[in-house]
Amino acid sequence: MPRPTAAQLAYGSCTVIFSTLAMLLLSQTSSGPGIAVIALAALALGLLVALTFPSPGTRTASAPAERAADEERVPTTL
Repeated sequence: MPRPTAAQLAYGSCTVIFSTLAMLLLSQTSSGPGIAVIALAALALGLLVALTFPSPGTRTASAPAERAADEERVPTTL
């Protein structure tokens, strides 16, 4: 299994922090089990974001075809 990139770690960490704060503020819970559920949900969401963020070595089969279609065609004859 490849190691996560810095971008994947950053996006996952930011997702955990901001989603935890948002869920705590919106739910206004103060009980221990409620906070634990929110923390676990935020960790799961952060893991999902980090794993679905594309790594630089991952390419799809259609990427070269899309690149070729985007290139500008210049006529060679006048």
